[in-house]
Amino acid sequence: MDRGDNPSAVVCKLCGEAFTLPEAEADCNLPRVLLCGHIYCTFCLRSIQHGGIIKCPTCEVDSTLPEDGVDGLQEDSRIIGLIYTAKINKMKRYDGSKHRRSVKATPSKDINANVEDMVQRPHIEEIERTVDEALAQAAENLAQLEHIHETLAAGLAQQVTRERVRLETEIKQVSDMALHRVQKWRDLQLAKVESQFSISNAQVSHVQERLKSLQLAMQMAREIRRVPFLEQYCTLDKVLETLQAPVDKQSLEMSCITVDPTISYVLQSEEVNYSLTLFLKGEDNSPKHVSESPQSFSINPPGPNKEHKSSNTNPTESNMSTQQKHGGEISRAKAPLPQGSTPRPHCRSSHSQHSSGSDLGSPDVIIEDFLDEKPEKALPPTGPELANDKWKIRRGQKNQFFLNKVNVNPWVLVTHIVNPGHFYVRYVAKKTECENLYKKINNLCCSDDCLYTQNDTVETESMIFVKRKKEVWCRASVVEVVQTGCEETVKSCRVNQLASIRVFLLDYGLTKNIYIQSEETNTESLLKAVNNHLRIVRESEVEVRLLPPQAIRCSLKDLVPYDLVKGWSKKAQIEFQNVIGNSPLEMRTLGKDKYSLLVDLKKTPMNQGSDIPLSVREYLVFIEVARFYYPVSMGTIPLLYYPPVRPKINTELSAVVSHINNPADFYVQLDDNMEYLLLSVKLQECYNAKAMSGEDHYVYCPMEGQACVALCDDMWHRAVVKGQEESGKVEVQYVDFGNKEVVPFSDLRTIKDEFFALPSMAIHCCLSEVIPLDEQSWSGACTDRLVSLAHKKVVTIVATGMVPRTEPLPVKLFQSGVNGSQVNLAELLVSEQLAGFKEGVKSEPSTPTGGDSVIWDSPLELGSEQEDVNALEQNGVVQVNYQLRFPAQLKDLKVKVNHVNSPSSFYVQFTHHDSKIKRLREQVKAQCGCLEPQDVAWKVDMFCAAQINGVWERGRICSDVTSSDIAEVMLCDHGSTVKLHVSKLQPLPSSLVGSLALECRLTDIRPAGGVSIWTATACDLLSNYLTGASATVTIQELTDERPVPVTLFCSNKIGQSVNMAEFLASEGLALKERKPSAVLPKPAPRTIMSAGNVTTSLYLPPELPSHGHIKISVSAVGDDGLIYARTHDAEHQLELLCERIQQSMKALPRQKPYTWKSVQGCAVIGHDMLWYRGQLLEVLSGHVKVQYVDYGLIENIPVVHVYPMLLCDDVPQLCMPCQLHAINPVGGKWQPDAVALMRRAVLNCCVDMQVMELPTDPRRPITVELFLDGISLSRILCHYEHALMDQSAAAKKERPGISLPPLLDEWDINTEDLRITEELVLGPFVFPNLPQKGEQFQVKVKHLCTPNELFLWPLSGTYEVEVEGETLDEALTTLNENIDSLPRLTHFSPGSPCLAEYSDGKYYRARLVSVTSVEPVMILVQHVDFGSHDTLPTSKLRQMPGKMLQFPLRALKVKVVGFKAPRVNTEENVLTYSPAWSVKAAMDMIDLLHSHITALVVSTEPELKVQLYNSDGELVHLPLVQSGLAELE
Repeated sequence: MDRGDNPSAVVCKLCGEAFTLPEAEADCNLPRVLLCGHIYCTFCLRSIQHGGIIKCPTCEVDSTLPEDGVDGLQEDSRIIGLIYTAKINKMKRYDGSKHRRSVKATPSKDINANVEDMVQRPHIEEIERTVDEALAQAAENLAQLEHIHETLAAGLAQQVTRERVRLETEIKQVSDMALHRVQKWRDLQLAKVESQFSISNAQVSHVQERLKSLQLAMQMAREIRRVPFLEQYCTLDKVLETLQAPVDKQSLEMSCITVDPTISYVLQSEEVNYSLTLFLKGEDNSPKHVSESPQSFSINPPGPNKEHKSSNTNPTESNMSTQQKHGGEISRAKAPLPQGSTPRPHCRSSHSQHSSGSDLGSPDVIIEDFLDEKPEKALPPTGPELANDKWKIRRGQKNQFFLNKVNVNPWVLVTHIVNPGHFYVRYVAKKTECENLYKKINNLCCSDDCLYTQNDTVETESMIFVKRKKEVWCRASVVEVVQTGCEETVKSCRVNQLASIRVFLLDYGLTKNIYIQSEETNTESLLKAVNNHLRIVRESEVEVRLLPPQAIRCSLKDLVPYDLVKGWSKKAQIEFQNVIGNSPLEMRTLGKDKYSLLVDLKKTPMNQGSDIPLSVREYLVFIEVARFYYPVSMGTIPLLYYPPVRPKINTELSAVVSHINNPADFYVQLDDNMEYLLLSVKLQECYNAKAMSGEDHYVYCPMEGQACVALCDDMWHRAVVKGQEESGKVEVQYVDFGNKEVVPFSDLRTIKDEFFALPSMAIHCCLSEVIPLDEQSWSGACTDRLVSLAHKKVVTIVATGMVPRTEPLPVKLFQSGVNGSQVNLAELLVSEQLAGFKEGVKSEPSTPTGGDSVIWDSPLELGSEQEDVNALEQNGVVQVNYQLRFPAQLKDLKVKVNHVNSPSSFYVQFTHHDSKIKRLREQVKAQCGCLEPQDVAWKVDMFCAAQINGVWERGRICSDVTSSDIAEVMLCDHGSTVKLHVSKLQPLPSSLVGSLALECRLTDIRPAGGVSIWTATACDLLSNYLTGASATVTIQELTDERPVPVTLFCSNKIGQSVNMAEFLASEGLALKERKPSAVLPKPAPRTIMSAGNVTTSLYLPPELPSHGHIKISVSAVGDDGLIYARTHDAEHQLELLCERIQQSMKALPRQKPYTWKSVQGCAVIGHDMLWYRGQLLEVLSGHVKVQYVDYGLIENIPVVHVYPMLLCDDVPQLCMPCQLHAINPVGGKWQPDAVALMRRAVLNCCVDMQVMELPTDPRRPITVELFLDGISLSRILCHYEHALMDQSAAAKKERPGISLPPLLDEWDINTEDLRITEELVLGPFVFPNLPQKGEQFQVKVKHLCTPNELFLWPLSGTYEVEVEGETLDEALTTLNENIDSLPRLTHFSPGSPCLAEYSDGKYYRARLVSVTSVEPVMILVQHVDFGSHDTLPTSKLRQMPGKMLQFPLRALKVKVVGFKAPRVNTEENVLTYSPAWSVKAAMDMIDLLHSHITALVVSTEPELKVQLYNSDGELVHLPLVQSGLAELE
């Protein structure tokens, strides 16, 4: 029977049953497709599915089932179509055969006699008609078949032609590659020729040595002959023996020189076709038909060599199908062999699903060699040795040599990941071996022989069985054992005393902690609890013990963390896990170190259009979680630390003296060492004894100059070996501290490469001004005095010169004295007669300054300062100079940008003035903070001391202070301007007058857009980038004029230095300044053109709205306080107008001179090169002032961008000017800060407007009231004291017909109560008496805002306060009992005290913060005794009795110092109001605060800062820093 006629011919590859369609009498068995593309029947898939997952029997890829199970998998429509077609054809043939059988079954008794009776005429006509129809149909079918044949033949010819061209190209490319390989192999073999003559080479070397020794002996003999007494310095007998030694002449004859056995190469022509077939493998990319068996090309070379080939077949290839079936190591030829066939070297499948290289095959060149091979016996290797290819080669294959042998990379599965530098893999090829091992282990664990008894013990480093999951046991090695009742680990323990155990799973690579818990304490219960988790490995199980671990430790070669200080991040581990997934990976071995294999993992590409595997190493580097690192080492020279970063000359820096040998030999650490703190934490974690278990980092033979890690005071530090001491000890120097110690070898560890990234922290220094009294050596008293003054203390250092790094850096040391003065330690030693000054050095009140040659700022007077210095010198006190001084070098100065007005005016502060500013604030506070307020007539340019947020600063009055008692003050040391009440100002002593802020401007740029002033966009962008940032400036020219021209560089996010002038130019906010050329060009002949007299009229005035309430969009706010707005209809008209204007203006009009006197309306080209309608306001030199009539903006525009013509003059102005009703600006005109407030409030916003009065001239402003979320803009301006209400205008009667806005009608506020103030005005809350600075006290945490901002409650000094015989709790209880009698709150001023309802329904003391909404009215309050905030309606607020303010607060807002938010936050969930902190950090901090907390006051100004300690006396925040959720501050 034909296969195409039988539906059952299409069968399942797994069970051999035919696929069937759904029928009424039987169940259907449809073919279904897995995710990997393999097809099986429904019955087989149901039998192998487990837990909603099906593992493909062919490729072992897991496929997750849909909700409908196996029936939800996709059906293969091609196979179903074949079955259905075969079934239909069978039914048709069945009907035809049935019809023929009915004709044959007709009775005929006598055919010859009764022919005319049987054959009837109608029947014959029917037959003829049927045949004619069939012939007609056949003719039509024949024509169609001929057409199809022609089409197919033509298409086939075209395809054959294209395929032939493609194959020719590919074969040529492959042939070229093969020729290149052969040439490369030839060069390699020729290079080995010299190695075949090893004996000859040895004899040649021997002769050369004889020549050298003979020549040396002859030279020595000649010298002795010339000078006889030299004989006593050498052995004359040996010299004579060398001279008289005979020469073996036989060694000089070539015939006596033996040659090693060589290799011969013989070309076998019979193997050519077969070898080419193996080498040039063809891949069939045609679609695979399920009904057909896989095709294979059988290449059988002719002649008697056929039998010879089969005998030389590689055994590895004969087992190819077996390995693939069991998930073995994936070779380059992955195509499955046909079922039942025997794999042979000359059989290749044409349906390989993976690209492959050359397969292993028989050689086309036979290598003849003589090898002396001896059998070897060795134990199975463990660890990285498992990956050695020698372990995989069978003994039967040792005598086989192939020329084109291919080293196939093994395929592995990753079992456990610690980080990309520490993970474990398992070979896919050993899956069968692993399964057999697991079965054997499970069988052993099910028996009673492996159960622990009460006489058994558990020892470290022993092998046991551990339950990994339910009913699954595996081998493990014991790492730690903890005995019941012991805190420390023990080496061995009885089973019935086992508390916990830490094991390492040998076949998975992970470490697991197992805790033994039993409800009962008897021996039987304890043994049962142990046997539930553990099994003993008896000594009789030799095979289980000797079988090497299946998990191999690996590391990605040359890959280090992206941040060497922090180490491998959690993101790197997650990305590594995500990229490898659960699929097999190709592992390429690149080397091997002492602990692991150095590999690279290749992942099969998911994109079907690419056959290039993905390198896991390169992927991790690409996503920037790791980077390649190649340690620089020259020969045997060890890696060295980077030298410490020395400070610049004459730069004042804060440092800590870490070690002192004498005043000429000591070490300092710069105070800015946050990176070293992180490095120190990483060192402790890495070299911790528990973390290092199982790893050998000991230094057994230290060498001088070797970098290492040494133990000092129970902490690990970076060190370098200085010399050998007594047996087993060595002298090391700690490079981060400078001290030297003698330590045993056991306290040394090898240092990892990642700890070389940070330079040495200890800077070798010496005092630059003094020498010993005897000019020879320093006395012990002098050294001890310096140690008592500076050792491990914060000092100020100033480098005075540059010397080679081999010599100590000369510095000056200063220590803070009384009243902020600086004491020079060198002068102090001289004054105590412990040292002497060097020649030429005199005692003078020197202070750390910025340089020797300085230029004074213009506002400062040199004479007055000199007098002050002399006066201080007479009193014997060294006082700090608080005036601006410039260093000698004006290039690359480190500054901090304090305030930015524009690119032409910004203020910077030299970074070496930071400590000076701190001392300045303390001195200003000491001299001005204790004074009583004085009645001073403050005038412009007067210097003052200003108190801002509790901090005293030097300031200068900007304008005369009027009756408002509000002064505008510019901070001299910052450059910013603030407004303060005169009560916060004090006269500044003349000795403190000066400035430490330098006003600068950027050079080589000018404003863009043809204007002479900088746009707000440019100013805001520069302020956003620079305010508070560290930068580098170069002063172009130092004069008395301010601002000073500078070039400023600032680092971007990736650390690149950016020129801010060029940055503004690249953003289009500035233009490069035109530089005058050296040679002036010859002027062109002038052409006198007469100016054209052009007259234009104004655009039509805007359409005024009617009285009432409308919605508007504010487009501009003028400097005169006018607000320009458009209605919603005007917004739609503006879109149509812009489109109409741009369509009408296709080209620029011809430019020519005009007389602008008669021009009113005009056309303007804006910055975006679009046309706008404008109105000419003023003609300037080269510019004209123009107002955009549809927007209200006013700009100065170059004349070339303005044309005296009207655009769409039939459309009226769409923007109408508005002015606020019943309000007068302070001073008679709107100030810039008031205009800025209005712009921030309403610009580009949709607001409510109430039209109060319409002008008679439609071009005049409309008098309106604007409302922002129901709040009047006029009242906002009055609240911020920018304007005053015009009572006369407000008292006028409203015009009839003008109704209040509907929004105001819905307010639930009694306006009559607002006019009459009857509520008692209360004062501020009382703060509790805090302990003095440095004193500890018990606290309770009431509320947490961020991990370092808390609300605390002092547990002492608050409960004892009683007012009128009641405590605070008793007073609150009384108020809550009579809460209905208290009036509701009617005034809602921010900061006002009140009583607010808490979540428990009771009322507590609170403070008003702000109004959050108007409809309904919701007030944000803060519960002052808890620190939390709540949003409440007015019905839940009550007026507070005055006596409640006499109780001290029970919640103080403090800042916890010592830590801060991390620079890189890897957590996804962050605090919305403080994104720098994660939610996990806040929750962990809350858990840390649930204990007895002690606070230590660090400072009280400008804010209360404390340190928190737990019950153990440790800082609370340290666990956050160790977990990476915070950083040390």
